[in-house]
Amino acid sequence: MSLTWFKKGTIYQIYPRSFNDSNGDGIGDIRGIIDKLDYIASLHVDIIWLSPIFNSPNDDNGYDISNYYSIMPEFGSMQDFDELLEQTHKRGMKLILDLVANHCSDEHMWFEEAKKSKDNSYRDYFHWSKPAKNGGPPNNWKSFFGGSAWELCEITGEYYLHLFTKKQPDLNWENHSVREEIYDAMRFWLDKGIDGFRMDVIPLISKRPGYPDAPDVGFRKIIEDVYANGPNLHAYLKEMNEKVITNYDAFSLAEGVGINEKNVGLYVNKDRKELDMLYHFDILEFTIVNGKFEEITSFDLIQMKRIFKKWRDAVGNQGWIANAMGNHDFARMVSRFGNVEKYYQESAKMLITMLCTQNGTLNIYQGDEIGMTNIVLETIDEVRDVQSLNFYEENKKTKRYSEELALQLINNEGRDNARTPIQWNDEINGGFSIQTPWIKTNPNYKTINVKKQDDDPNSILNFYRTLLKTRKNHDVFVYGEFEELEFDNPKVYVYKKRLGSDIILVMLNFNTINEAIKLDDNVDTLEILINNYPDIEIKNRTTCILKPYQGVIFKKYIIE
Repeated sequence: MSLTWFKKGTIYQIYPRSFNDSNGDGIGDIRGIIDKLDYIASLHVDIIWLSPIFNSPNDDNGYDISNYYSIMPEFGSMQDFDELLEQTHKRGMKLILDLVANHCSDEHMWFEEAKKSKDNSYRDYFHWSKPAKNGGPPNNWKSFFGGSAWELCEITGEYYLHLFTKKQPDLNWENHSVREEIYDAMRFWLDKGIDGFRMDVIPLISKRPGYPDAPDVGFRKIIEDVYANGPNLHAYLKEMNEKVITNYDAFSLAEGVGINEKNVGLYVNKDRKELDMLYHFDILEFTIVNGKFEEITSFDLIQMKRIFKKWRDAVGNQGWIANAMGNHDFARMVSRFGNVEKYYQESAKMLITMLCTQNGTLNIYQGDEIGMTNIVLETIDEVRDVQSLNFYEENKKTKRYSEELALQLINNEGRDNARTPIQWNDEINGGFSIQTPWIKTNPNYKTINVKKQDDDPNSILNFYRTLLKTRKNHDVFVYGEFEELEFDNPKVYVYKKRLGSDIILVMLNFNTINEAIKLDDNVDTLEILINNYPDIEIKNRTTCILKPYQGVIFKKYIIE
């Protein structure tokens, strides 16, 4: 297996709108990121991923791009971006941008031209279809954000496809000119010196001919079989790689929506020459059965172990994945997978210990390093996310849930949970801005903030720093061969990893009571590398007693 900088690296995702406001308008910006680069570097991360900073009407907070070559004015200027890139590189970190290539904004010049007439030169940049016989949408496809995936254009009398909001028309990758437009935009930023792209919903770019109706199955299955993995997808990815990525010292990280363990190799195996890595959704959607706000299942540790193993086996030594338990599209990691009520700090530290020792590139989301939690939005007027708002409005028509329960579901799983401002200190708005932020600040900023944790050697923040620094110094964390132990135990996750003569033993207790783990090693051959408790109880030199949500990494010394 080739060892490359992006495989061993740790990615830190920044959602610019919520990171740091430098000019007091209530919106995070590029200069705010520049001001915090030393803080980011102190985390021992290697790669910064910026969610979109391009010009956008902000229907989906920047994932609806109206100009791929310009910076959104509320984020700053191109000069600001150039300084950010320079200062990031000066600190030994890389910078990647979010490539949104499946769709653009309906306010992009391409679409504004395309909707004017059926013979406009930009018409074929998008997917158009005549109405069905009843005058309605051409098929039964549903948007990721609720409602039909088709919108009628009154000017031409045809429907256009939008798998997301109606202000995000899907681009027609069958059109060679569309592909070249995207490649030119990629080259523009790579020529500036960025280090790669995170590719938004890239598995969706190839559509099935004739737009066949989706079968009556769960939405996840529809994504896999109807929206993603289209007939020409891999040809497009090969072309993108050949024409753009391989000509730079850059890498591609795909959002793996609709990809499963059976076809992942087609995307990331080295001999395919398509993508460098992707992150899958099996962990991110772990407690979600069939779409957000619908069905939620209880946590099942054995199932989580199976998922990690499934993807580890799927890529083997041929491909590569990134591991994530949170990002801008999901509720907060510790609120979903930890125990905020009784073992908040312990579970936050244990979860990152688990994620940090899985094979693959580590992906963490801003604020998780201080254990930021979900927020309680009191009324629908406080909700900002278009997905949540669409769900709420659609529910008012279907009356599936009461309005109170609908808001509760939004609070449980809504994307606003991850988008509240970073809590820098205990001052007004958590130190994010001197003005009222664009989205509500979590009231717990008084107790959960960077400044308070920076000074506390036992804080979640300093635990992250120690753990990520340790990971940098031990390749076995990233590349080690797995040996599962206690696999069928529903309370603990225990495994060994070996790379050459380096061996680590990882023990994680997901229970609220003590759990005993029998060692097959003499304790004298073990050194504690990481422990989220001050100590560990060992009986008879062969049995570890893990406290609730305790996570420990031992280094094992081989005795010949």
